This record gives sequence, C-alpha cells and structure tokens, in this order.
Amino acid sequence: MPKTFSMKKTVFAFLVLLSSLAGFSQSVEDKAKMERERQAIQQEIKEIQSVYSKVKSKQKESIGQLSLLQKKLALQDKYINNINKEIKIVSDEIYLSNLEVNRLQRQLDTLKKQYEKSVVYAYKNKSTYDYLNFIFSSNSFNDALKRISYLKSYRSYRQQQVANIIETQKQIEERKQQLLGKKTQKSSALKNQTQQLQVLAEQKKEKDQVVAKLKSQEKDLAKQISTRKKRDQQLKGAIAAVVRREIEAARKEAEARAKAKAATTTPSVTVPSAGAGKTTAKPKSYLDLNEKDVALNASFEKNKGRLPWPVDNGFVSIPFGSSKVGGLSMDNPGITISTPSSGGTVKAVFDGEVSSVSNLGDGMMVMVRHGKYFSVYSNLSSSNVSKGSQIKTGQPIGRAGVADDGSGGQIDFLLMVESRNVNPEPWFRR
Repeated sequence: MPKTFSMKKTVFAFLVLLSSLAGFSQSVEDKAKMERERQAIQQEIKEIQSVYSKVKSKQKESIGQLSLLQKKLALQDKYINNINKEIKIVSDEIYLSNLEVNRLQRQLDTLKKQYEKSVVYAYKNKSTYDYLNFIFSSNSFNDALKRISYLKSYRSYRQQQVANIIETQKQIEERKQQLLGKKTQKSSALKNQTQQLQVLAEQKKEKDQVVAKLKSQEKDLAKQISTRKKRDQQLKGAIAAVVRREIEAARKEAEARAKAKAATTTPSVTVPSAGAGKTTAKPKSYLDLNEKDVALNASFEKNKGRLPWPVDNGFVSIPFGSSKVGGLSMDNPGITISTPSSGGTVKAVFDGEVSSVSNLGDGMMVMVRHGKYFSVYSNLSSSNVSKGSQIKTGQPIGRAGVADDGSGGQIDFLLMVESRNVNPEPWFRR
C-alpha cells in the first residue's frame, strides 16, 4: 500500500510538471503573438494620430475628425484588451510557478527526511569494526565481494542524496527568481493598463466635445448629408445601369459560345434563347463564365486584405453602411476617403477594364470592372482614362475632388460584387 501511494504521488508530480511545461510553452507563444499585435496596434494609432493632428488643426470640426476619434477609441480599446490578455497569461504563469515551487519544496522535504534517516543509520553503525565484521562474516568470497559492492553503492546513494538536495534547492531558487520576474512583469502591465485607461477616458471626453460642437453645426451638416444623399442616388442609378449593361453583354457572349459549341458538337440540338423555357438553367453569374473573368475573379479574391489604397495620405472619414452624427443619420454605399487637399492622384486598386466614365454634375465617376467585381471612384475633379481602357493596379485614373465641408480633398469609393455593395475597408492592406 505505501509503495502504491508513493507511485501515485510520483505520477501526479510528473503530470503537474508536464502541465507546467506545456503551459509555459503555450504562454511564451501567446505572449509573442500579443506583442506583435500590440506593436501593430501602436503603429496604427500613431498613423491615425498623425492624420488626426492635421485634421484637428483646422478651425472647424468635421465628420472626418469624429470618424478618426472613433477609430482611435476602437484601437485604444483593442490595445487595452491586449494588455488584459497579457495580465491573464502572466497571472496563470505565476499560479503554475507557485505550484512548481510547492512541488519542489515537498520533494526537498522528502529528500531531507530520507537523508536524515540514512545519516542516523550511518551514525548508529559508524564503527569500522561493524563494517569489517559485516564483510568478514560472509559465507564465501563471492558473498564478501557482494557486501563490499553494497557498501560502495550505499555510499554512492548517500552522495546522490546530497546532490539531489542541492539540485532541488537550486531549482527552487531559480523558480522563485522567475516568479519574482513574473510578478514584476504583471505589476508593469497593470501600471500600463491604468495609463491606457486614462488615455481612453481623455479620448472619450474629446469625442464628446467634438460631437457637441458638431451638433451646434447640425444645420450645415444636414445640408451636406442631403447633398450626399442626392449624389448617392444619382451614383447608384449610374452604377446599376453599367452593371446591367455588363451582365447583358456577358449573357449574350455566353449564349453565343453555347450556340457555337452546340453547332460544332451536336448539330441536331439547338440551344434555347434567353427566356425560352425551363430547359435552360440560368448560371449563377454571367460574369463568372468567361475564362478570363474566372481567373480575374480568383485573383481579386486572393488579394483581399492586400489591395492598395486608391489615394496616398488619405483616411476613411465616413465608413461603409449606416452611421449617425448627433441626430443625423447617413447610409454610405461605400467609404468616403478624405485627403489633405483636393487634386491628389487617385489610382486603380486592381487590374481591370474601365466600364464607365461619367460626369455626375458635381464630379466625375470612374467605374472599373474586375471580372464580377467593380470598383467605383466618385467625386473626382478630373479623369484621365476612357471607357474600354485596360488598366493596371496603381495606375492613375483621375484626381480627387473637393470635400463636402471644404476641408480638403475627398473621393467616394465603392466596391461591388455585380450589383451588391460590400464594405471595401477589409479588402485594403493596412
């Protein structure tokens, strides 16, 4: 029974050690990942702060300023969450280290007790006569050799006991030093957390001040939003017409190819025309049938998160979808990108063909087809491409127009899958 209990204790200690090592390895990996994430967040905050400082220097508050503040708040929240994760990991490490120190301390106590027993036994039998008597009382020469070997082994065992005690004490000291380092690390992380929470509170206060000032300009903002809504409706109509035209052209091309194939392979079979009945299955997308389009679609999709921004030194002043400023609401079909000044170069985000170049009255619109994807660049002051032009990624296609509030330059960028609008931001590289 004692042996079984001792073995169970040994197995349990071994499992605790394995768990501790596995946890340590995982925490190292997690901390490295979090450190990379934290550096990326800090870099993004730095970039936004640089742009924000320029926007803030203007006398009049703008929607763009509010948008940047909201982004800063979101990033600050993300940064604080990262610190919280670090604190949790370090706390877990401290817990595991304490477990290991306690395990080693128990092991040391056991080793000391065993050594104490062996010392007491050795003291009681320390007489040279006893050792000699033990050897010479052997029944045979071989038995005497075995007894000498046993005494040597016993001496080695006692020396190993001492070595084990010293090694365990060393391990305990090392673990205690590691524990001290982790506690210092946790203290530093908690201090950083407090500082970043203060920064967050200041940013929220600044955001509330900007919102309050924007509310005082609500009449001007209402006019701007009303103008935007009219422009968006006009833009949507123009885009819908171009998409319908492209789909119709692709449909006719697909039918022509089908008829040509049927004529060469099975002359007796005729291909029904569009709308001729139930015999013809409608394809999922006419813009995903042509071999060239299929390759372009696949290439475009692979580059999600890696597309270049259409302008240099720009920032998203009005995000995709629904948003509110005070009591005013907006619904942006794309993203509005503000630039330091009007007239900046606007570039294509991917290879494609220009489907349309239109003058919408208060600005130019260029629409580029990338297979079944369409990128739309609106509110341009000028365009230097024409319909049917084959363009490459990063190629200049026009110039940015004036912002709605007159604070600099601005373009409205839309990304579509056929006639469906999608949020462009996740497609751009940071």
